[in-house]
Amino acid sequence: MGLQAHEGKLQKGGFSLGLFVYAARMRFAPQETRTYFVTAITAGRRSLFQVTATAELFQRTILGYRSQGRFLLHAFVIMPDHFHALITPATDVSLEKAMQFIKGGFSFRLKSKLDVWTRSFNESQISSEEKFSNCVRYIEENPVRRGLALTAQAYPFSSAAHESLDPMPLHLRSHAGRAI
Repeated sequence: MGLQAHEGKLQKGGFSLGLFVYAARMRFAPQETRTYFVTAITAGRRSLFQVTATAELFQRTILGYRSQGRFLLHAFVIMPDHFHALITPATDVSLEKAMQFIKGGFSFRLKSKLDVWTRSFNESQISSEEKFSNCVRYIEENPVRRGLALTAQAYPFSSAAHESLDPMPLHLRSHAGRAI
């Protein structure tokens, strides 16, 4: 039984394939526009990550998905009640799916009976080298501004305290010297 078009809808054996076909055929934005500054907040702004073991679990989760190639991780910080990250999803991963890996993957590992995250997240598309650099600085200096560390490098749950993560994407570097 093959796929047939009937009145503009794909069908198999007389049944509409519905949203499944559309989701599978969705196109992703070009990689040149896929670097984002993201923020997610814990449910009720609970200070989950004030507990070292919980912050370490979240850090292992985000670094684990990075090493699986789900996204490039350029910078991150885990604050007591939220996290910030600068990511470029893999070409076959939407931003929403990347955030599902991070938030859902951590929630699964934490095994909490309570809600872990607010239902959404905030994102800002990064379109220039300057914006990228400003976001890295904002992310890594966050613990210093909040009085959690004297220097960015002294805060253990941040890219500032880690080996080099993923470099700035080439498409952002190509804007150097041009007005944006």
